[in-house]
Amino acid sequence: MNARPLDDGDPAAPAGVGGPVLGDAEFEFLRQFVLTHCGISLGDHKRQLVQGRLLRRLRALKLDGFAAYCQLLRSDPDTEMGELASAISTNVTSFFREVHHYDFIANELLPRWLNEKRHGRLRIWSAGCSTGEEPYAMAMVLAEALEKSGAQIDAKILATDLSPQALRTAREGVYAIDRLAGVEESRRQRWFQRGEGSYAGLARVHPRLRELVTVLPLNLLHEWPMQHAFDAIFCRNVVIYFDKPTKQRLFARYARQLVDGGYLFLGHSESMYGLSEDFDLVGRTIYRKRTA
Repeated sequence: MNARPLDDGDPAAPAGVGGPVLGDAEFEFLRQFVLTHCGISLGDHKRQLVQGRLLRRLRALKLDGFAAYCQLLRSDPDTEMGELASAISTNVTSFFREVHHYDFIANELLPRWLNEKRHGRLRIWSAGCSTGEEPYAMAMVLAEALEKSGAQIDAKILATDLSPQALRTAREGVYAIDRLAGVEESRRQRWFQRGEGSYAGLARVHPRLRELVTVLPLNLLHEWPMQHAFDAIFCRNVVIYFDKPTKQRLFARYARQLVDGGYLFLGHSESMYGLSEDFDLVGRTIYRKRTA
């Protein structure tokens, strides 16, 4: 997901005074569990913040302490994995964030793709889609290009994330009006339906965009069920907190999941330098898979 580990200044991380205390053994277990299953490294200084965030899960699950929570993870890790990932990370996303990526797709890639694939298929993957702003922004650019070209192409965007809460929002495609700040007015009118009555202040993405986007749960560190290669993958602001071996493995997997000459988009603070020989840098945090 487009996420970052807990920030020391995060106001959403209560201190947890008066609740169960996160002991040494439980914190060490959680650190190793999160590193293994989510790829995120938690430093010692994150302990109090982790405690505050997970107190909410303890209350929701009616558990009396962190030992019981750790036992739940040991016995049934898959069921709680997404909730844990949501608890220890903060989603950071918006429509058309790092707009140069969308400009590159609209101006450089889509004209070529639509010309080459006039009766073929086009697949884009938003890996770490968070609450859906990224894939729906891509869908706007894609839908506009398809309308302009008239190409009859099988085009789809896959949006995946680990967080159940984020995925619910992405599937619904409903956002507060102020979340549309990065969307120019003409696109707001074209691609969003404003809510009325009890839905005032909200907007829902146009059904055409929802047709283009498929939202599914996926842990990037686990098996990937996709059978076909992608023309482009967005994995922005996801790997920055992974350790080096995890990044290397993930970039190698992305290379195998892309067509020759396919594109990988990273976040503004991320780099592939020294981590992969499978890609060439062709733009600001834009990488092209080398051909065989």
